[in-house]
Amino acid sequence: MKIKELFFISLVSGLAVSTSAQTDTLSVEDSVSNSMPLLMTGASLTGAGSQNISGLLQSSKDVYARTAGYNFSAARFRLRGYSSENTQINLGALPGNDPESGRAIWGYWGGLNDITRYPESTTGIQSSHRVFGGVAGSSYIDMRASTKRSGSRLSYAITNRSYRHRLMYTHSTGVLKNGWSFSGSISRRWANEGYVEGTSYNAMAYFASVGKKLNDKHELNLSVFGAPTVQGRRGISVQETYDLTGNSFYNSYWGYQTDKDGNKIKRNARVRNNHKPYILFSDDWKINDKSKLTSSIYAIVGKTSSSNINWNNTTDPRPDYYKKLPSYYRLKGDEEGALAAEDRWRNDPASRQINWDGMYFANSKNLHTVDNANGSGQQVTGMRSKYIVEDYRVDPRQYGVNFNYQSKVNDKLYFTAAGNGQLYKSRNYKVLKDLLGGDYWIDVNQFAQRDFSDPSAAQNDLTTPNKIIKVGDVEGYDYSIHVNSMKLFSQLDYKTKKFDSYIGLKGTGTDFWREGHMQSGIFPEESIGKSKKNKFINYTIKGGTTYKINGRHYLQVNLLKGTRAPYSRTAFMSARTRGQVVDGLTSTKITSGDFNYIIRYPKLKIRATAFYTQMKDQVWARSFYHDVYLSYVNYAMTGVDQLFTGGEFGLDAKISTVWEVSLAFTKAQYLYTSRPKATITTNNSNELLAENKTVYLKNYHVGGMPETASSIGLKYNSPKYWYVGANFNYFADIYLSPNPDRRTSEAIGGYFEGDPQIPGIIDQEKLENGYNVNMFIGKSHRFKNRNILRFNFMVNNIVDNTTFKTGGYEQLRYNSQNISKFPPKYGYMYGRSYYIMLTYLF
Repeated sequence: MKIKELFFISLVSGLAVSTSAQTDTLSVEDSVSNSMPLLMTGASLTGAGSQNISGLLQSSKDVYARTAGYNFSAARFRLRGYSSENTQINLGALPGNDPESGRAIWGYWGGLNDITRYPESTTGIQSSHRVFGGVAGSSYIDMRASTKRSGSRLSYAITNRSYRHRLMYTHSTGVLKNGWSFSGSISRRWANEGYVEGTSYNAMAYFASVGKKLNDKHELNLSVFGAPTVQGRRGISVQETYDLTGNSFYNSYWGYQTDKDGNKIKRNARVRNNHKPYILFSDDWKINDKSKLTSSIYAIVGKTSSSNINWNNTTDPRPDYYKKLPSYYRLKGDEEGALAAEDRWRNDPASRQINWDGMYFANSKNLHTVDNANGSGQQVTGMRSKYIVEDYRVDPRQYGVNFNYQSKVNDKLYFTAAGNGQLYKSRNYKVLKDLLGGDYWIDVNQFAQRDFSDPSAAQNDLTTPNKIIKVGDVEGYDYSIHVNSMKLFSQLDYKTKKFDSYIGLKGTGTDFWREGHMQSGIFPEESIGKSKKNKFINYTIKGGTTYKINGRHYLQVNLLKGTRAPYSRTAFMSARTRGQVVDGLTSTKITSGDFNYIIRYPKLKIRATAFYTQMKDQVWARSFYHDVYLSYVNYAMTGVDQLFTGGEFGLDAKISTVWEVSLAFTKAQYLYTSRPKATITTNNSNELLAENKTVYLKNYHVGGMPETASSIGLKYNSPKYWYVGANFNYFADIYLSPNPDRRTSEAIGGYFEGDPQIPGIIDQEKLENGYNVNMFIGKSHRFKNRNILRFNFMVNNIVDNTTFKTGGYEQLRYNSQNISKFPPKYGYMYGRSYYIMLTYLF
């Protein structure tokens, strides 16, 4: 197919916006949906006016994106509904997106605000000389010491959010006379307890970069950075627990534990502990006045872990486990038990949290003898732990090379070519973190003990039967995921007096496979060694043009068509037990386009955008306990299609010399547009519980975020170097993320047509609309020695609205005969929070 033909097809498909107003029916006959037009509006841009709009979009902050990123974040808003794998993040040549999931996790380099403060960002499909970008855009952060402004910056912040205190110091030399440049930053963020009870935060961040300009042609740079973080987490829960505790931020992850001195201390079971050092070495070669080449090598190492409680042959220790709630007793008709449970929840705070002392006591009384311990024929006697805390570890090793060539061919034509090759391996395993007073843990699969008569089937490690596990030992599973990739992209930018146009092409080759390090008794052949390699070749083509009506008004269109390899995180049916991949695994097909009208005056900036993105043949995979099959299942769907359509509008206007108004608005729909096929297997066998099971997801909302959001802001800028402002933000059209298995024929098979209970199973819950008000004030003072002192004070949700549900999801575990047995889980917007920062620049 010729490029111009593909470009024309992309144009037609990108502008054909049509959405369905009804959810998929579960009747035998196909549903007939009424089509309805989707309201299209748009967004805005900041910065000085320019004929060169393409370059302007790369270097300036978009007012709509800025508003969405801050004022909309409290409502779990996602730009155009996309998840983060659709935004390409680069820290210099270092890729910021995880090779296994595609997602960008900013926490891995969080706390380096002074270094990452001014990225080159694009919103949506745009031209960039740095990276190819995704459908949601791109962000490139220059990590070279020579690009950091010389001087020192010391800041201290106090807040009541995830952490309480932040201390940060940054110093950069700029380029010295001898050609050297140095930049360094260090910070710490900490809290014994954050906004949510039982959470904690302890994080450092470091950055060191050194550069050397060898001559007029070459500049070398070495950068090292990371952010070791230990965080006690919070979870969301069912509405019943919020009502019983009178707390919209009830957190079931913690409880009191008695220390050796008899003091009661708060302990969180879900602790995230991450540290991924990044190392980047680059050479900038100025070939001539029109061309340059940047070559880089990089490495990413370290560990990520998340802890949790595990138990064997005993009661579930989770305080919000459904059998501990009053509703469970009422479902059984036991009103007396329900009242007793309600009394415990309302009047005994300890009963609604994790009972650490109780687990220690249970372990200390469980004397047990293990025969043939470690396969040695010996006996081991001691206190066998019923409860333990274990770490789920993912330790990455990522190495790569990168090049970026840019050439100004002539005054109208600019050429970019770039490539990246990388090797990635992550070791995934469990480590016993705490025996909770016991002497040992046995590495066996308790579900396999229940399901198989052969005792060898229960062994997690066949090479060491009845393996005795102590603190620090690997247990449960141990495997590696390999992902190797090669990417090449080229781009031409062509600029004339009236038009700025570009076209880019990217090719990608991806291989991934599993390598098992532990031989499972259930899957003795499939669990050990290397699995089959999964190979994918993909392409993406994008292009766009900006028509300059005059120096203030612009029309712009961007189009993209391509494919993307499936991510290994969802490709395997159960990577912890075997190397089997989802049947019918194929590349995701993406078609996307946006149309923009941009206005730029010194006192008025506007952008209005209509966008369309279709993603087809995605994979959805989860594991959960299934009440119909009475087993822990692996649930995978293929052929998952989604459609993202809508509009954005943004405005930034200076209505006087001191007053400024900003506006951001989006109206969109994010829908499933297919009937995926589901495959269901168990963790304990190769038996197919279901194959090619039709899931009626068509026209259900993706959910978990607002589809409509708006913000209006007013700011006063005093001539005496202080400012004050406020934003009112409103959110609507928020749906719960749906459980796909509730949208199957089997889920309603026990009901007659028209049964009034069916809507409770298949309907998607829409949450109530919500709002918040954010305020901010700041002041700057310049001393005679030109040093600057800055004060910033921000208050979010100043009206303390704590009744707004910002999202949630339907539990995957459900009972079709009583859908209220496992109700949805909800998340609420934080109440009033503040952030005060003092900064000294010298």
